Amino acid sequence: MSGWDGGRRRAWLALAVSVVLAAAGGLVIYRVLAPAEVVTVTGAAYPPPVGAQPGVIGTLAAAPLIVDGRIRVYATTRQLRADGPVDAPTQRSPYWSFRRWPQQLVGAVAVGPMVIGQWSDGHLIAIDAPTGRVAWRAAGPDPETIHYTGRRTGAETVYAPQGLFTATVPGRAVVLAGGVSELSGFDAATGRQLWHTVFEGRLPNCRAGGFTTTGGRFVALDGCEVPEALEFYDAATGRRAARWRPPDAGMSLGALPVACEAGRSECAAMRVRSDGAEQGWLVDGALPVRATGLDPPRAWLVGDVAVEPDERGTELTGRSVRTGSPLWTWRIGSEAGAGRTAVIAAQPGGVHLLTEDRLLITVDPATGEELTRFALSYHREPPELRWRPGYVSARDGFVLVERLAPDAAPQTSDDEYYAVDQPVLLAAT
Repeated sequence: MSGWDGGRRRAWLALAVSVVLAAAGGLVIYRVLAPAEVVTVTGAAYPPPVGAQPGVIGTLAAAPLIVDGRIRVYATTRQLRADGPVDAPTQRSPYWSFRRWPQQLVGAVAVGPMVIGQWSDGHLIAIDAPTGRVAWRAAGPDPETIHYTGRRTGAETVYAPQGLFTATVPGRAVVLAGGVSELSGFDAATGRQLWHTVFEGRLPNCRAGGFTTTGGRFVALDGCEVPEALEFYDAATGRRAARWRPPDAGMSLGALPVACEAGRSECAAMRVRSDGAEQGWLVDGALPVRATGLDPPRAWLVGDVAVEPDERGTELTGRSVRTGSPLWTWRIGSEAGAGRTAVIAAQPGGVHLLTEDRLLITVDPATGEELTRFALSYHREPPELRWRPGYVSARDGFVLVERLAPDAAPQTSDDEYYAVDQPVLLAAT
């Protein structure tokens, strides 16, 4: 073989090796950068429902959504993961997890033993809570935001998702996804799309403030026409059922949902503002019904009782939600030495108050009887730790409180925003 032929052969061999390496490198790059899902299902038994003795159970690094009374579900930028049981004092190894890339998680809700995540590409993906398996997936409308907004704890993503709602209508539960321009309804059990509504108006995005009601309606503020009004859409069909204004309302309106099951979903009432005045209305039927007991801005609704703290933060009064007639009064008592109180959450059977000295007090909304009182602090943390409440969730007899630094501003880093490394307190009441 001539020297020239040998050199040519070596050149061809080098080229072939380069092609193979480039192809291999391309394969690696594809595997890293291509869209992917990672599903880790459980091999363990579904944790049973639990009931804990009143008091602080532990601290968590993230804010969970309690699902089916059995597991806790957490959100991160690209992942939903679960642990259990609910009364575990710390976060456990994942019971199951579901991760997507490069999409971001923008909201999550629970309907019975089903966890539905909304992703930045508009897809809704439901996870079966007992197993962690994907139950269904559906293509939804573009979400209101395409970025994860939950910060380090994920609280906003699971406690106040934007553009993701649940509703209960005869025969089924419905998941609604969308925003100010369009909305779709899906069967929560199967993912089948039930309807799709495109909102029309003389101005783009002239609707705002959407929430669902216990009466099976989706409510939006219609600013497309003058005077403004509230539109009620049937959650079963997506059809507009009514365009409604309170009697004697001014040209502009504002509506704040009250007593919601979670986030802005399945709310039992609303407070409507017009010309500086506020009125309470029940929305558990086809059309709003006046609720005088909810007129005060500080009033909370639990069952059929409106609970209102006084301006000094030392008394709590229960009133008939429809008439405003007083039913009972609870007083903190001078012996407590706890300072002012504020209502931070409510759930069936309990109104939860937090004092200046960080006592958590639970009052029976039906009778005004004090049920429990204990320090909302974890024994391993320094007693001088100061914090203010962020997101709060009350469900199934448990209370979860996100603790923020006293002077934290939204634009600060997470290290400055949260009061401590394990910012979420888990308590049983």
